[in-house]
Amino acid sequence: MVGEQIATAQVADTVQANVSHFEKVLDTVIDYGLKLGKNILLAVIVYFIAARLIKWVLKLTTKALNKGKLEPMVVKFVYSIVKIGLYVLLFIAVVSILGIPTTTFVTLFGTVTLSVGLALQGSLANLAGGVLILIFKPFKVGDYIVACGDEGTVAGIDVFYTKLATVDNKVIVIPNGTLANSSVKNVSAMDKRRVDVQVGISYESDIAAAKSVLMEIINKNENVLRDKPINVFVASLDASQVTLETRVWVNSDKYWDTKWALTEQYKLALDANGIEIPFNQLSVTIKNPQEK
Repeated sequence: MVGEQIATAQVADTVQANVSHFEKVLDTVIDYGLKLGKNILLAVIVYFIAARLIKWVLKLTTKALNKGKLEPMVVKFVYSIVKIGLYVLLFIAVVSILGIPTTTFVTLFGTVTLSVGLALQGSLANLAGGVLILIFKPFKVGDYIVACGDEGTVAGIDVFYTKLATVDNKVIVIPNGTLANSSVKNVSAMDKRRVDVQVGISYESDIAAAKSVLMEIINKNENVLRDKPINVFVASLDASQVTLETRVWVNSDKYWDTKWALTEQYKLALDANGIEIPFNQLSVTIKNPQEK
């Protein structure tokens, strides 16, 4: 009888202990569930509010970029960078609210970014160069530029490359990173250009007469701007000729036509006036070995 009472008491104690443990576990689960539910609700609220704020910020960004009269490609690029950055920050904030450690995500994101950056180092340099070119506009489509040992008319400016069309209808593709770190001569930047043409005359020729002939040709050319300086002078005294140089100003779109016309007309006019244009000559003397 006593043994049965003891056994019953032990069973009751065990049941009571199990019930107490279950109640503690249940309380813990309920507390965690309530906390998790609260965090989820807070995360959802933060997400929707932040998403609306991001859209508003992106609209302001677009308006600001458009007011800056930037190239459409630059606007899209900056818009994408801002959008990605804002949503990454939102993701980190939501994860943090849910109680998930963000250190791992930040470390992983940094590692991936570094790896991609090293793998695409050249491409990123071209990308940065393209953005700088599109923002600061050292040249634009249609300009004639000289850069990196090449020259031509700018046919297109992409994010990574710039295309030049040469006068003989070839296309040259130059990486923007190279262009951004090189000196670029923009021939079309100004609306007027100076045309320099040199021509040589013999030392026996009359310099004053030659200068007069050249000036007459210049005065007949309709492309030469009369409100700009016109110079005809002796540029140098060379080994076999006196080098004369003319400098006139023309509208940029008339540069090559004027240069070619003056060069040809100088030659014809000097010939017509009996003024010699010297050229290199080679005298060959053949000696007969039988002659003494």
